[in-house]
Amino acid sequence: MSSSPPPGWYRDPSYPLTERWWDGSAWTDHRRQPEQPPVPPPVRPRPAQGLGRTKAVALAAAGAVLVAGAVTGVLVLGGDGDGGRTTRTAPSAPSSGDDRSPSPAAPSSSPSGTSGDDASVVVDDLNGITFPVLDGWTDGQDADEDAVLVTDGTYDCPGDDGLCRSGWVYSRTVTQSDETSPKVLAENDIEDAANDAYDRDDLDRRPYNGITGHEVVGSGSVAVAGRAGYFVRWRVTTDAGPGGYVQSLVFPSGVGSEAPVLVRFAVDAGDDGPPVGDIDRIVRGIRTLGDEETGGGVGSSLGPR
Repeated sequence: MSSSPPPGWYRDPSYPLTERWWDGSAWTDHRRQPEQPPVPPPVRPRPAQGLGRTKAVALAAAGAVLVAGAVTGVLVLGGDGDGGRTTRTAPSAPSSGDDRSPSPAAPSSSPSGTSGDDASVVVDDLNGITFPVLDGWTDGQDADEDAVLVTDGTYDCPGDDGLCRSGWVYSRTVTQSDETSPKVLAENDIEDAANDAYDRDDLDRRPYNGITGHEVVGSGSVAVAGRAGYFVRWRVTTDAGPGGYVQSLVFPSGVGSEAPVLVRFAVDAGDDGPPVGDIDRIVRGIRTLGDEETGGGVGSSLGPR
């Protein structure tokens, strides 16, 4: 009686020119070029198969389909491979001139203003925007092809085996949906965002032993890249580890059909995680491609406070 081969990289039976990760019982979606040297299992992916696993959001890039609990339609989040992202150095990454948090009810973490000192940006060509690279953050493509930004370094996950990272940012275009309201889209996405970040990963592991609770710590209208958007932020507690903050942000794209852009944030809480204010600083630093040197109301809250 034969036994299953141990976890590791093997020739992909569906595409022999690449190697694919076998987790001991099934093939995963992780692939690499065969000339790469053997490496341990990849860093615990947040949403390597898409944004959300327990509800239905379909990714044009990854082909994963999830159904959002309160959504009657289907959101198709499109992207091509690396999402058309590149990293470059801009002449400057100016702040908005107003260091107030863009979140009307954001957590009480004071911004440090690092975005104004860091000149590099990640370019999301598909959505026509750029993201600032703060101190302690880097281009996420090397860690996860779906990520825009990730924090430097990894650590041993406190729950199931694996390597965890303390901060992630993802961006996707919402297409093929009749729903265009940033408020509705953000409210319907936040639970999937939390589950992807802190509940169960694509290898069916629970790096934090699952989510034990959450509270809404911020929500409201916000201007992003000069366009009216909406965000929802949760503080998530987990069975193992300090938990963290997750945020779903939606705003209209400034290019093409102006389809909504969904940006997800996840940062660990606790002393070892990045400041939660980094979420606000990244939001303030999002610019329309070609307009990186202007503030344009970016990160300003809309309506009465």
